[in-house]
Amino acid sequence: MRFDLFTLFPGMFAGPLDESIIKRAQAANLIQIAIHDIRDWTTDRHRTADDTPYGGGAGMVMMAPPIVAAVESTLGNDLGGTPIILLSAAGEPLSQKIARELAGRRRLAMICGHYEGVDERVVTVLGARELSIGDYVLTGGELAAMVVLDAVARLVPGVIDAASVAEESHETGLVEYPHYTRPAAFRDETVPEVLLSGHHAQIAQWRREQALRRTARRRPDLLTGLDLSERERAIIAEVSQVPDPT
Repeated sequence: MRFDLFTLFPGMFAGPLDESIIKRAQAANLIQIAIHDIRDWTTDRHRTADDTPYGGGAGMVMMAPPIVAAVESTLGNDLGGTPIILLSAAGEPLSQKIARELAGRRRLAMICGHYEGVDERVVTVLGARELSIGDYVLTGGELAAMVVLDAVARLVPGVIDAASVAEESHETGLVEYPHYTRPAAFRDETVPEVLLSGHHAQIAQWRREQALRRTARRRPDLLTGLDLSERERAIIAEVSQVPDPT
């Protein structure tokens, strides 16, 4: 899968995309990442990519022409079939469902907003989809683009073991159960006995119940619409009245 990132600050991507799983995925040619400086498509000697907003107001607005030119010339024949994402605090919230949807595409383009915002005609001309990574505002879309890239890239087949992905938070509709490793005892805290039992069915049941408990405490909104057994509904009813000990 190929990622094309359009930004005014390409230096911000140096480092984070050259470490850990993303680095290995690139080395294995499972993903390709290209960083494009939007200023390369400006037309004046000052490489101007922003201007004051029509109607007045604080801040500067990123101009449509250089962004549109950058995306159109880079994508070329792939323009019509490539999802184009504009990272924006006003966008729809990123979710695991959206990440999985995007991971099924061959190519993904992301535009990093900056300053006060981006000229609305970028969205209308390119048919861009606006995505947000949370209900807060960043200084620019570069960090958000890295989050989206990471969330999508790790779902590309071969990047991470499929069994590991299957049990993660939000893949099953629940947040993930707690994990433990050696030592078995640490500062008077011990690993739950069931995890040491070797009884796989009991371990699976414990993990499911722990995931339900955590979800009921931390993200009860995720429980809506889930197909739950009577016992599982009883667990949720029980723990919903008890504060999260963590």
